[in-house]
Amino acid sequence: MSWDGLQCAVLDALGHARYRMHAATADALPDDPLLDALLRAAGRDREGGDAVLVARQVGTLPPLRRSPQAKRALWPLLRRLRATAVVARQ
Repeated sequence: MSWDGLQCAVLDALGHARYRMHAATADALPDDPLLDALLRAAGRDREGGDAVLVARQVGTLPPLRRSPQAKRALWPLLRRLRATAVVARQ
């Protein structure tokens, strides 16, 4: 995640430190096409600062390959994540 000028000014005024996830966290994600597709569906990418958090929210990938119920349960989460990604970009 990168901070825009207004966000930096507000955080500085409040006395908060701006943190950024290290790029090495992208290497911690499994190299899986399904995970990449889920990140795209959530409006994120592998290099995004919150990709690891999104992957944790999605959970383990093998049940998603086999269970229609797990796939259906995933859609509300992906919609929420996409909505927050759109709001964060604006």
